[in-house]
Amino acid sequence: MGKGLQEEKMKRNRQQVKLVQAGEYVAEVEIELIYTDEDWSPYLSANDALKLDEVRELLRQGEIAAAARLARVFKLTPVTV
Repeated sequence: MGKGLQEEKMKRNRQQVKLVQAGEYVAEVEIELIYTDEDWSPYLSANDALKLDEVRELLRQGEIAAAARLARVFKLTPVTV
């Protein structure tokens, strides 16, 4: 029991926004980074990794409304100089 509590104390989570781009769309996807004392830190949960993949795939398929239910979606506009 003591070891489990010690491992739990070393784990810290932090909210972050990741950008996913597909074609002319970009989505801001909220994920949670998990910080530990392990070499693979920081990392994200399997659910957050799947969420990033799902948003990317929805954008690729043109399912913008579905992607917008999971993330903030923006349409890119080229800048002409």
